[in-house]
Amino acid sequence: MISKTSKFIAEMFGTMVLVLMGCGSAVIAGADGTTGVGLLGISFAFGLSVVAMAYAIGHISGCHINPAISIAMVAAGRMKMDEAVRYVIAQIIGAIIGAGILYLIFTNHPGAEMKPWALGSNGWGTGYLDQYNTIAAFVAEFVFTFIFLMVILGSTSTKNINGGFAGLAIGFSLVLIHIVGIKITGVSVNPARSIGPAIFAGGEALSQLWLFILAPILGGVFAAFTYNMLIEKPEVK
Repeated sequence: MISKTSKFIAEMFGTMVLVLMGCGSAVIAGADGTTGVGLLGISFAFGLSVVAMAYAIGHISGCHINPAISIAMVAAGRMKMDEAVRYVIAQIIGAIIGAGILYLIFTNHPGAEMKPWALGSNGWGTGYLDQYNTIAAFVAEFVFTFIFLMVILGSTSTKNINGGFAGLAIGFSLVLIHIVGIKITGVSVNPARSIGPAIFAGGEALSQLWLFILAPILGGVFAAFTYNMLIEKPEVK
C-alpha cells in the first residue's frame, strides 16, 4: 500500500516539474512566442511535462499535479475530500518550489528584469499578450478546464480499455489547449501552476490570481458532474 507521505511527495515533485519546465520554456526558451521554441514549443513543454510525470509518479499518486483535478475527482466520487486536501497542499508547495527555482535561474543572468506577469504568470487585459478582457479570460479557463477534465475522466475510467495510454491522452490534450489558449491567458487550467509564478511576480499576476483559481475549479467540477450524469450514469434496468 502506498503511504500518504509518498503520495504527498509525488504530487509536490510532479507539480514542481510542471511549473519549472512549462513556465521555464516560456521564460527561458521563447518568452515572446516568436523566438526560440515559440508558442508551439511552449505548448508541448507543458503537455510533455504532464506525460513525463504521468509515467514517473502516476503509479504512486495518480499524477494529478493540479488542484482542479483533485477537486473534480472528489466531485466525481473518485477521491475522498481529506486526501484531496493533502494533494492540493502538496501541489501548491510544489508549484512554489518550481517557480522559486525558475526565479533563481532567471534572475541570475545579465539583463534579467522582472516585468509585469513575469515567470510565465497567467493574466489578461491591457499589457498582457493579446489583451483579452475578463469575460474572455474566465470563459476560456472554465471551458478549457472542462475539456481537460473530460479527457482525464474518460481516459482514466475503468471502462476504458485503452487506459494504459491515459498519460499520452491527457498530456496531448494539454498541448492542444495551450496552442489555442496561450494568447488569451497564458493558459492555467491549474490553480497551483498559477499560484507559484504569481507569488514571485507579484503585482498584476497576484491581483488577477482569483480568476485562475475560481474558473478552473468550477470548470473541473462541472466536468465531473457532466461526465457522471451523461457518460457513466448507471444503466436503467
